[in-house]
Amino acid sequence: MKTLPGYIGSAAFGIKMGIFVPGSDLIGEIASRSEELSRDGLLDDGDVICITESVVARVQNNIVTVEQVAAEVKEKLGLEDTSTLGVVYPIASRNRFSVVLQGLAKAVPKGKVVVQFSYPNDEVGNQVIDPAYAAASGGPDAVLYHREIPQEMLLHPVTRIDYGSYYKEIIGRQGAQAVILYANDPLAVMAEQPDGVIAADIRTRRETQRRIQEELDNCITLQDLCSNGEIRSEWGLLGSNMSSDGKLKLAPRDCEKITQAVQSEILQRTGRTVEVLIYGDGAYKDPATGIYELADPVTTFGSTPGLRDQVRCGVKYKMLVDHLHAQGKSFDEIERAIKEAQANDLSPDSMTTEGTTPRRLKDILATLADLVSGSADAGTPVVLIKGIYQG
Repeated sequence: MKTLPGYIGSAAFGIKMGIFVPGSDLIGEIASRSEELSRDGLLDDGDVICITESVVARVQNNIVTVEQVAAEVKEKLGLEDTSTLGVVYPIASRNRFSVVLQGLAKAVPKGKVVVQFSYPNDEVGNQVIDPAYAAASGGPDAVLYHREIPQEMLLHPVTRIDYGSYYKEIIGRQGAQAVILYANDPLAVMAEQPDGVIAADIRTRRETQRRIQEELDNCITLQDLCSNGEIRSEWGLLGSNMSSDGKLKLAPRDCEKITQAVQSEILQRTGRTVEVLIYGDGAYKDPATGIYELADPVTTFGSTPGLRDQVRCGVKYKMLVDHLHAQGKSFDEIERAIKEAQANDLSPDSMTTEGTTPRRLKDILATLADLVSGSADAGTPVVLIKGIYQG
């Protein structure tokens, strides 16, 4: 490396790119920027190129309308205009779920949509009911109805939005009747006699679906919608975002092929062998609000083979220094011992790695990339990470 001095360790850089629109040459643009990085001494073998899922999906024009969502819901659950649709454990989000809900409600314009929140928080940590009020109203096993709860007990502590009312309005605009309830047993929705149910949670969706199917077989997950056809994602509606009025941007499709194509093009143009991943939300929990930012089903939608099944545990550096210093080892002896330990193939239960919880490398890389790129106006949909991955 020519630009960064040798005493710099792991580093991540947001890479400014141009505007990406449907049909843009994403692979070519990233490879061109990689040529510049290489010329400036900033690209080495073993680096990781991280691409945000948003630009991949946009280039693919992976966008569906609420009408398309409604038609598929109606078909897959066999619903009529007057049917009752249950929606269990959605997250409380204007960006992530409001347009999805429009499509679900549009499937039953003369019927009813029953939205069941978990409480006091949704799956990603958004508060939907004041915890003290919930505890005084029967605790975690109670079934509570939105219409019976004082509004001040329903306001999100950060956004100050009553998501129950917000979702009720979305459903009403599609012509359907809305019932909003809060219950931690997924079978609570059955009291409203739904004709079909969507398990709308993210990481626990299959367990929720299994529980509901104990009483009603006609239950699918968000992953089962928009997962086939020309416009699709392997994740269905999971990981989707508001695109524009009445449209949803799905998570990108065929990500493994894209990462390998980017890797191949960069190697051809620069001679550098890098790893590539396509990242979504990082696995980050805000210590102030308790909100868990991972609203995507995974941190990494696709990666090159070199990153698969990689676990980062590493040497517990500070523990080894303390241990060796207490043994009276010299500075040089301590440095040699640490280098020897780092050269060994250590298992996760090795005493040398004690205190360092093994983590999937893809999760670490994707989280770092997400924190560096952010979601505002940084204009850096590509992130270069150096010094973490060692192939």
